[in-house]
Amino acid sequence: MRKLIVIAGLIFSMLANAQEYKDVPYLQDYAVKFALNDANKGAALLQVRSDRNLAIKMLSDNGLLNAYENELSSDMQYRPLTDMKIVAFDNYQNQYVYLTDTSVLSNAWGGTFEVEHGIQKPTHFVMGSDFTSLVTSSNELKLLNKTGKVIWEANQKDLNPISVQYDDKQGRFLLLSENVIYAIAIAKPELKKIFSGSNLTAMAVYNNDIVVGTDNGIITLSGMTATESEVNQKLPWTEITALENINDELWFGSTKGAFKLREDGKYDYYASERWLVDDEVIDIAEGPENSVLIATKTGLSQIKFVSMTLAAKADYFQKIQRLRHIRYGLTANLELKTPGDLTTGYYHDTDNDGLWTSMYLAGELYRYAVTKDEDAKQNAYEAFEAMERLTALPPMHGFPARSFERDGYEVGLHANGFSEEWYKKHVAENGRIWQLAEDKKWRWKSTTSSDETCGHFYVHALFAELAPDQEWKDRAIHQIKIQMDHIMDNNWYLVDWNGKPTAWGKWNPKYVNSFPINVGDRRLNSTLILSFLQTTYHFTKDEKYKKAALKLIKRYGYDENANRPATTIGFEEGEYLSDKWNHSDDEMYFLTIPGFVNYSFTEEQRAKHFETVKSHWEIERSEKNPLWNYLFALTGAEKVDVEESAWNLREYPMDMIDWKIDNSHRKDLVKIEPNFRSQTYSEVLPPDERVLHKHNGAYRNDGGRGMQEYAPYIYLLPYWAGRYADLISEPKQ
Repeated sequence: MRKLIVIAGLIFSMLANAQEYKDVPYLQDYAVKFALNDANKGAALLQVRSDRNLAIKMLSDNGLLNAYENELSSDMQYRPLTDMKIVAFDNYQNQYVYLTDTSVLSNAWGGTFEVEHGIQKPTHFVMGSDFTSLVTSSNELKLLNKTGKVIWEANQKDLNPISVQYDDKQGRFLLLSENVIYAIAIAKPELKKIFSGSNLTAMAVYNNDIVVGTDNGIITLSGMTATESEVNQKLPWTEITALENINDELWFGSTKGAFKLREDGKYDYYASERWLVDDEVIDIAEGPENSVLIATKTGLSQIKFVSMTLAAKADYFQKIQRLRHIRYGLTANLELKTPGDLTTGYYHDTDNDGLWTSMYLAGELYRYAVTKDEDAKQNAYEAFEAMERLTALPPMHGFPARSFERDGYEVGLHANGFSEEWYKKHVAENGRIWQLAEDKKWRWKSTTSSDETCGHFYVHALFAELAPDQEWKDRAIHQIKIQMDHIMDNNWYLVDWNGKPTAWGKWNPKYVNSFPINVGDRRLNSTLILSFLQTTYHFTKDEKYKKAALKLIKRYGYDENANRPATTIGFEEGEYLSDKWNHSDDEMYFLTIPGFVNYSFTEEQRAKHFETVKSHWEIERSEKNPLWNYLFALTGAEKVDVEESAWNLREYPMDMIDWKIDNSHRKDLVKIEPNFRSQTYSEVLPPDERVLHKHNGAYRNDGGRGMQEYAPYIYLLPYWAGRYADLISEPKQ
């Protein structure tokens, strides 16, 4: 028998390891942005380049600019350059080369390279092999060798180049105008037209082809024959302003952001203030240390790619969480008085401070269970004490407040304080959402909802399981008991200070069974209350909780309600709460499923509960939410979407500000018909291309205002849940 158990354990271990995501370093992208300083406000930006010294410079109509410490300031380093009229500049052998109104020159190589071009009003230049240079104006070209000798020259009326480039593989220069592309071979220079079109805007050599940007898509000219493709308009945006081949990756600039072609033929999209100073791209160039420089109309963004593991990312977010997102021990977003400016950040309460805190606390409990890090334990205990205070402040035994704040500082969702009208509605006698505590110094927020209760039962059960100290475990079990007693003593309601049930704290059979079976609240609320009762019985072993659950099951059909598959949820004409799929319900459901499945009274009940949980997970799979996957795994699921979860965590942005983002214009996405789940596209977008949101707002593609920084528990909880479930490995180097 012992041998069989060992074999079974080995098989389970092999299955678990087969599911595990190996946390090896990947390339994490993030943006560093540079804005014009006050002295250069209004300057027109023209080009961006970098060199082997890690310097980043921009050319403007106000001269050269340095990109340094998030500012673009006048470049005063080489005084002779400040007296020259610089028309353009480029990077040759990883050094800066400049085109002035008289010369092509560089300060590298001891300042020995300088050739006079003799062209009136030059506009563009490019360096070729062995210090050859092609210089152009609106109607003249000259090809010069390293000593300044003219190798070849030509005149062409209305040449008006937009871009000149050197194709080192073919040993030729390429010149783009609005309607024509010319090639000039070094071996036998002549102006040879290789393509005619209209509204051409940019070009790049890529995979032995020439990719041409237009004002409405791209064209590919293949091979030496420059065979023309159909216009490709399946792009994030089609008004192309720049093209660049950077380390064999094709980058695009447009009037609505930048994007990079991926190996699978899709695009990584860099738009909005999460990535760019503004979305009107004027130039793209290779940056220092594996970065990409994207110049826009009003500034510069450096997209950095750094080697990182999911664990390192969690460490980064943990620092942000502690630095800017702890209010009285509760988890809080950072509200911003100025969009995107973290220095203007301040705290205020929300309707669900207990829920958000429970999710950070749960992450720290998982972290402690995995690492035994004392810092995780301290953070967890601190958050738990804040959650204890949510039930300590209200005079109703076991009633959890939504939040608490010092008297006179309650702001709710009103970021700039409250008006007299708001005060009367929410604090004074005719509303009193905010209640004065017994000490007359603090207020607690009433009207608590089922969302809050889910967070309390989920994390207090987890605390009772994972906290290392029995005294603290007992305190968590006490919280479970008093909150369950409050609900039972008040006829399956959360009853507020006024003796009335709150709007959403309702598990009474009359309320629950008033909904048709396809309305989500009937299934959800039955699941919640059974999970709460099972959890309370599991930790207290008090039979009254089990008897109460069995009464709800046998007399009122709560198990039948809870065990209906998620596919039954749908629209019901004229029925409240059935107009669309509710992601807050998903959040409540998945936080509840560990107790719903794992604390079932019998194995038969456990099996049924697991199957209905699986049906809900199946519906949610397309959104690739790692938290749903890992919580499902913690109910005993043998297979979850491990790679999809890791993809979501890898793609999660490092910048937690809720920047305004719009994807509605994108032509590379397949839109689907309006639907009950409010999904817009055929597949979920990466998190760094969508507006940020909590787990109760999944699948939002557009929105945001830049007026808050989200608390990073949104990442930390799923990451540590994945580690705890053995679905993410330790970091590997």
